[in-house]
Order: sequence, then structure tokens, then C-alpha cells
Amino acid sequence: MPGRLLELHVENFRSLRDVTIPLGPLTVLVGPNGVGKSNVLKVFDFLAAIIQTDLEPALEDRGGFDEVAFWGGAKPPTSMKIQLKATWTTHASLRAPDEYELTIRRRAQSTRRTSYTLSREESFRFKRTQGRGRRIKISGGSARVVDDRAGRESESGSFGIQRLSSGLSTLPRLGRADGGEEVARVAQRLSSFRVFDVNVTAARQPTRLRPSLGGLAPHAENLASILVQLSADEERWRLLTEDARRILPQLETIEFEQVGGYADRLAVVLRERGLRRPTPLADASFGTVRLLGLLAMLYDPDPPALTCVEEIDHGLHPQALELIVERLREASERTQFIVATHSPALVDRLNPDEFIVCDRQQDGASVIPALSATEIAEIAEVSGDQPLGELWFSGVLGGDLTEDEL
Repeated sequence: MPGRLLELHVENFRSLRDVTIPLGPLTVLVGPNGVGKSNVLKVFDFLAAIIQTDLEPALEDRGGFDEVAFWGGAKPPTSMKIQLKATWTTHASLRAPDEYELTIRRRAQSTRRTSYTLSREESFRFKRTQGRGRRIKISGGSARVVDDRAGRESESGSFGIQRLSSGLSTLPRLGRADGGEEVARVAQRLSSFRVFDVNVTAARQPTRLRPSLGGLAPHAENLASILVQLSADEERWRLLTEDARRILPQLETIEFEQVGGYADRLAVVLRERGLRRPTPLADASFGTVRLLGLLAMLYDPDPPALTCVEEIDHGLHPQALELIVERLREASERTQFIVATHSPALVDRLNPDEFIVCDRQQDGASVIPALSATEIAEIAEVSGDQPLGELWFSGVLGGDLTEDEL
């Protein structure tokens, strides 16, 4: 896999008051509803939106600073911060990772709560060659390119930038000597991030027979089009349909039929054992549609740098979870996954270093991780053969769920 995210640090974004989350090829966020799992995924959705539309529109689309910032505590926060560590650029490594930091500050203009101004600060740090590092610092309307040599800083250039424009959307235009290539690579990775959650109603719809630009859509609304494309790769299609049959034993084949006599409009149909006519995807069960959406994601030949998946277990039979975990591990060799779940059955199939326990304090602040990877491994070792999902569900790993929370 060409580089990956190593760590996410967030302050005052929704319920994420102050969290630092280590990220592996496959990271599963485990916790009951309301502890902040989805908010971790929304951080990446927010970063992608900044690149696509810029900082101010991305905030406005989410209701503004006050809606996005942490709601707990006696006073509203005056700043929000997102930090990433990754190994995306040419000379990055685990010991010298790429670093990106965004801080958004809120300053009141008057005593009225709704009247305020925003400012932002950004910084990029990356290795330009094997022997030195470089930073780009952005504050107000200026950006500075700084070389780090033997603990000393030397400024190699500065230029103007709009006061609230993000470096993620602006700095890729820099020349190669100033780090434009590295910033462009970081921006490309972030802009490709996908928060995936199958919208079953939309995914059931037929498609026009044309390439689906941009790959599988975030809510699988172009599922039929993607399945048509995947069927063109004989080996990939064979593996996908074998997986579908493993979970749906009555399934024989997945096919495509013209809709309403239009040669360029196709619907997905399922041929099932014992039925004299095929079942249109529009009439398939909720779980079947979700399963096909997840398989299309896992067999994507050109995946984004990171895919976040909301409640991956929703609508799936527990027997399907073993297959999904197997395929997630295989696909994580080509891309990176952050998955949210509250299913003990799915946790049972994970290794201790693949999941992060999420909890929440009384003031609404998320605690992520609630236990370190070392603590989870030690508890698992002491508990012997007891499944990890059972340990979490019973509260040994911080779960202690009631039926109402599932």
C-alpha cells in the first residue's frame, strides 16, 4: 500500500474534545451508540470537503463553527484542531512522518453569541530529501516555506494567500522547489477519502450503461453501475460472486437485465435456487443489498487512500461478519480502512491490535481509545479463550452494553 495514515489527533470537533487515535491498515472503532465513532469518520469527511470546496464553505455546509465545535463544558471552545501523521510523500517514514495541522480559531466580535470572526493556521511538515525537512506555515494572509537544518530554521520563501483559504486547496499550485509536489500528494490523498454507508433505497436503483466516474459513490447509489464494471474482470467477478454465495446460499448468479426496453439502462437481478424468475435488486432484502454494496467496496480495483465505513454490521447476519473481516484484511493491503461497529459478533473476529474501544465521559467528551492496545492485549491474554466481543460486551474491555444500546 503506497503510504498510510499513522495517527489522528483532534481537539473540539463535535464530541472529540481531545483524542489521539493510532491508525493501522484496518482500524475498527468499537463502542455503543453516541460515544463518537461517527464523529471520527466525519473528521475525514470534513477534510475532504475542505479540499473540494475550501474551508469556509466546508464549515458552512455543516452549520458553522458553533455546530461543528464541541458542545460540552461550561463555555464554548474558541478553537478547533485537526492533526494528521502519515507516510505519503517520497521520503516519509515511521520515524519521520508527514505532518499536517489545521487550527481554526473563533473570536467574538461583540457580546452577541452569533457574531464572530474566524481565522485559521495550518502547517505542513515533510522530508524534502534524505537529509533535511521542510515546513510550510500558514497564518492569516501569508504562507512561509521553512527549511529545518540541524535544529535551525531558514525561510526559503513566502507568499500571499487568502485569509480563510486552506492550504489543502491552494498550496498544490506551489512550484516543485517549494514543496508543491508534496502538498499536492497530501491533498490528493485527503480529497479521495470516502465515508461509506450504503443507502439501500438508492443502491437498488438501475443504472445507465456508462462508466461510473469517481468509483463507488459514498452511499452506493451507483451500485448497479459499479457491479457492471466489476463483471468485466472475470477473475474479480468470480471471487465477488463466490463471496456473495457464501453468505446467500440460495444465490446462483448475479446478472443484468434491460429496463423498460432501453438498451442503455440496466438493473441488477439475482437468480436464486428454486425460483422460476430472477429477483430484481429492487425487491431484494435490506441485508442482501448492503452485502453487495460492501463487496463492491472491498473488490474496488482503484480504491481511495482511506475508506471509512459506518456501522458495517448493520443488516448483516452474524455469519457474514467473518467473511467481511477476511476481505477487509485483504483489501487493507491496497488501501486503509476505519470501520465503526457496536457488534460483539464482529469484535469476536478481530485481533486485539485491530480495534479501538470508544467510550464517553459525563460531559459528552469522547474517550478514544478508552484502552491502549497493550492493555487490550494483556486483558485478552489473561482471559484465555474468551472471545474479545464477549469481553467488550460484558464490560471487561469497556463495553457494558444494554440491549437498548445495540
